[in-house]
Amino acid sequence: MRLLCFICLLLCLNVSAQATWQPLPNIISNTNNQRFDDVFFIDENIGWAANGYYAAVYKTIDGGKNWNEQLNESTLGSHHYFRNIEFLNNDIGFLGTLNNAFFKTLDGGNTWNRVNNITPYPAAICGLDAVGTSTIYGCGAYFTPAYIIKSTDSGASWNYIDMSAYANALVEIYFLNENIGFVSGRNNNGGTILKTTDGGITWTEIFNSNIVGEYVWKLQILEANNNVIFGSVESVTPNLGKLIKSTDAGITWNSFNAPETDIQAVGFLDENHGWMGGHTTGFYETLNGGQTWTNLNIGGNLNRIFLINNTLAYASGTSIYKFTTETLSSNTANNQKGASLKISMKNNPVKSYLEFNINFEKADNILIELYNMNGQFIKQLSRESILTSNTEKEYSFYVGNLASGTYFVNFHNNFMRESLKFIKE
Repeated sequence: MRLLCFICLLLCLNVSAQATWQPLPNIISNTNNQRFDDVFFIDENIGWAANGYYAAVYKTIDGGKNWNEQLNESTLGSHHYFRNIEFLNNDIGFLGTLNNAFFKTLDGGNTWNRVNNITPYPAAICGLDAVGTSTIYGCGAYFTPAYIIKSTDSGASWNYIDMSAYANALVEIYFLNENIGFVSGRNNNGGTILKTTDGGITWTEIFNSNIVGEYVWKLQILEANNNVIFGSVESVTPNLGKLIKSTDAGITWNSFNAPETDIQAVGFLDENHGWMGGHTTGFYETLNGGQTWTNLNIGGNLNRIFLINNTLAYASGTSIYKFTTETLSSNTANNQKGASLKISMKNNPVKSYLEFNINFEKADNILIELYNMNGQFIKQLSRESILTSNTEKEYSFYVGNLASGTYFVNFHNNFMRESLKFIKE
């Protein structure tokens, strides 16, 4: 009788165990706080992770307990930044980069080949979404121009859709089926979400943050209720980012302050329980739909939260994390701020010219913008691609026509976004 009671107690404890976020133990951790930009699972056990700066792809077949490296930078022979990874099935998958290269696998990631039959060729793919059995959408980039690529035959052929009439940057794409979908990024008015009901032929804006320079970075639609849409709004200093939420399929929106400025990852189990994180934070949790947030003191530099069900999810950041009732490891991974560019300001305060140097350790993209002390956009200073590693560039911008006061110069490259303050005399 006592044995039976003990077994029943164990069963009750197991049923009531609470899922928590934990770092996965057997995947290579990033150095210098670089991150895994994306994680994708085809089911509860089989998944892939894409490391951005270090350009590597890993695969697991046991729910993240063990990982096998399938691709790295040395195999490719040149530097790439891996932004996202997506699979149609166990064999056919796609890998987006920020360096003028888009890859496809037909054997579950064991071998990858560059996709060449897209015209014009996309400079970068920031978002990917597979839908149905043979349709794949991609979008790009966080810098201009804005475009979508689409294949309806498992990546054998591609269409390029010019999106410059709607946006100047696109970073996330999410489709409910082959025809109804959403894409997000920014345009001249602010962070934007666009919707299509005809497979990308026409688009309608359903949200704009109306703060120039912001992005809607990630999207999530509740599987249990497709009328509920969440978005993460990445802002600029000194503004906080936002969680945006619609409960009527995007007709109306509510906005809540997020835990940081450079907010990126978002994932919700239901209308109230979810998480956000970004370049300078790990997991922040809300139980009231984003009205308040609690720092879980786990993880860092989050970009993607990938939900499987109410007790299982994965996320990518400084490591790969798993939301599970299992006990994975005694190791902890506290909040870690993402890596920064190596920027050397030459003068501050500034009289006529704002001058600084940037040391690019690897090939990169850079977007430099000027904002006032209230986070209001003034102008773009530079947008360029850095094609070689170990490049130090000098920058000089005339700002003599600015009124005296405090300003921010905002830097956005492949792995970070941050602002530096300067004083105009």
